[in-house]
Amino acid sequence: MTLATTLRANKAVYTIAGAGDLAVEKIREVPDQVVKARETAVKYQDDLREVMDRYRGQVLEAMGRYRGEVRDNVGRVQERIEVKDLPNAAVAYMTHGASRAVEFIDELAERGKRVVHKEAVAVAEIAEADAKPATRARGTQRRTTQSRAAAASSRKGGA
Repeated sequence: MTLATTLRANKAVYTIAGAGDLAVEKIREVPDQVVKARETAVKYQDDLREVMDRYRGQVLEAMGRYRGEVRDNVGRVQERIEVKDLPNAAVAYMTHGASRAVEFIDELAERGKRVVHKEAVAVAEIAEADAKPATRARGTQRRTTQSRAAAASSRKGGA
């Protein structure tokens, strides 16, 4: 089994190739997103300043009013939670997170498999194209050598 075959059979290689492909795709999107964000910021800059000045006082007042209510609500929630339920909740959250991670890794591996096989086909085509001129050159060289040998033998036979 060759090294290339061994690597192609490895899911980690596909996952890394898929992650790289995804990263390249997202990085290519960044310039467009920056341009759009800049245009949006310039477009709404004056409106945002006006709204901030208008509602600053109301926001500060609401924050002061709700600060006490939030403390009371947190106290009520803490009273309802039983410590014995926490491990089960943690396991449920971790199981859900792990299954999402596995799904994401599988998606990256599939993406990487497509990338690797596409590149393998491209490399094979390039190698094949490079091999054809070399084969033709060798064939021409063989014919020239054979022609010289035939000419030399006919000279020896004729002399």
